[in-house]
Amino acid sequence: MISTRSLILIVDDELANVEILSAALEDSYEICFATSGEDAMTVARAELPDLILLDVLMSGMDGYEVCRQLKADPTMADVPIIFTTALNDQAAEVHGLELGAIDYVTKPISPAIVQARVRNHLELKRMRDELARLAVTDALTGLGNRRRLETTLAHEAARLARASAELSIILLDIDFFKRFNDNYGHNAGDRCITMVAATLNRAIRRASHLAARFGGEEFACVLPGVSHAEAMEVAYNIRDRIQALGIPHERSDVAPFVTVSVGVATATCRAGIDPENWIRAADSQLYLSKSAGRNTVSGQFFDEQALLAAWGPTAPTLNT
Repeated sequence: MISTRSLILIVDDELANVEILSAALEDSYEICFATSGEDAMTVARAELPDLILLDVLMSGMDGYEVCRQLKADPTMADVPIIFTTALNDQAAEVHGLELGAIDYVTKPISPAIVQARVRNHLELKRMRDELARLAVTDALTGLGNRRRLETTLAHEAARLARASAELSIILLDIDFFKRFNDNYGHNAGDRCITMVAATLNRAIRRASHLAARFGGEEFACVLPGVSHAEAMEVAYNIRDRIQALGIPHERSDVAPFVTVSVGVATATCRAGIDPENWIRAADSQLYLSKSAGRNTVSGQFFDEQALLAAWGPTAPTLNT
């Protein structure tokens, strides 16, 4: 069973101090530890703790250097660090806080103080994480919003470029949605968008994939490491699942129920290519699907030159 308790990393080159801190915290938290700065870097990156209790004075890499390196690592930068130290030096405390530590605990350790400060900082981190999640979440559907889409796309394009791996993007648009809203009302329109979003989310197969609301009645999927054939299979599955919902749409020219048009673009990631080109390429395919009569999936594998030349934002728009 996966533990739901927060994970605390204790770093101290004196095992007696590790044991004191572990005894104070182990009833409420999962504990891992390291006895040197070098080991702390390895354990932190492997375990991704929720909070780190870090000794300042250690042989080899000291706590200040560990803190500096962790705060420079994007995967670790948001992890709260509490220094533990026998130093009673205001300048040293200021230096640690300037490096990014969030608090200090002085030795000899008081278990009650450690427990309170760890609890408070974990709660603050939980609140910050929740605010960060809300900032990239679409309020109506619970999917990622456009900001999350752009951030994820940029991150994945850069990551995959190191291995010259493929990235696929799916864009889809609810057919004749303005007519749907005009006919059934905006509350029904919101329910329709919510149902389509839930269906889209279920069709995404891997934890690394992202479903997002691109804007209005348009949605997007980021599929890192997915070939064009696999992306097309996902796209057809999405189209068929949404059609199977059977949401009535008597004003559609395509079918008596809600349908979607879908565009798929796949390309090999290369350094220096703007991730926005994947959106433009997928948008060009979405336009082809609309031009072909809607309720259609269109897709293409783009080589580097075609991807750089892809149009989308300047494409003619069709009545949705």
